[in-house]
Amino acid sequence: MTGPWRPATGPVVCIGETMAALAPDPPSPLLDAAELRLSVAGAESNVAMYLADHGVPVAWLSALGDDPLGHRVRATVAASGVDVSHVRTDPHRPTGLLVKDPGPAGTRVHYYRRGSAASALGPEVLDGPPVRTAALLHLTGITPALSDSCRQLVIRALAAEPGARPYAVSFDVNHRAALWPDGFAPAVLRELADRADIVFVGLDEAQALWGEKLTPEDVRALLPRPHILVVKDGANDATAFTEEGAHTVPTPRVTVVEAVGAGDAFAAGFLAGLLRGTTTTQALRLGHITAASALRVTGDHGPLPDPRQTEALLVLSAREWAGRGR
Repeated sequence: MTGPWRPATGPVVCIGETMAALAPDPPSPLLDAAELRLSVAGAESNVAMYLADHGVPVAWLSALGDDPLGHRVRATVAASGVDVSHVRTDPHRPTGLLVKDPGPAGTRVHYYRRGSAASALGPEVLDGPPVRTAALLHLTGITPALSDSCRQLVIRALAAEPGARPYAVSFDVNHRAALWPDGFAPAVLRELADRADIVFVGLDEAQALWGEKLTPEDVRALLPRPHILVVKDGANDATAFTEEGAHTVPTPRVTVVEAVGAGDAFAAGFLAGLLRGTTTTQALRLGHITAASALRVTGDHGPLPDPRQTEALLVLSAREWAGRGR
């Protein structure tokens, strides 16, 4: 192999559940809220929408109930330029729902997704369009926690060795403790992540899953097989481990309105950079820039900066970029 590994240029397919979301408006503890705002929330569709914002051809593959919430979800994702033509409508199961409960210590999320339409997804979705023509498949650790059939879907997508699959696979660990039986997630998520081509994981969630004193280098030792491993250390920095070594880019300063969705935005920005042929450092910067768009809004999906501003940020010197940090 000559040069750094990167996925082939082509369509991206993001697979996973998206729910209707309710949140107090204005933000306040749910117990005291007078009004709730209805929006849409889903890790994989967040990635899809931000990829579309970056001009990457992308499809979202999932299932929704034949209900008003499902129609709202489909329309919202489609409005961002994402192909939703392969999303199933299930007449027998409802669309999932989450309710946000903001508080002084952060936002707590209550899930109502057991028996949802998306929880019935299974490995068969990998056999038809749009997966058959995808260059990159994006999955998260949320999907295998939803049901046995969803877990089998992810296992099958990662079953073949990297290089033997018809597509590359990116996998965001995205640990949601409330969805997993006690003690089950660490081994499952480590095994799945280590079979992917590109992996995203927060240092805090890696420590919660695999050891509280882990460093980014320790995480790489636990997940040695992916071509690219990105370890995100919140407001500090993000490090991408590649076959060429480690690349670390500080997190720029940003006023945080709500942190929900920022990890999905980062993943989309990083993937968009790789697909555009940027350097690993520039892909990390594009991840940070995209994440900042999510951090500045109360929903999961915020507007990207002007493309000219983004391009100017990507070519800053390391010292100039560091000067934008905390």
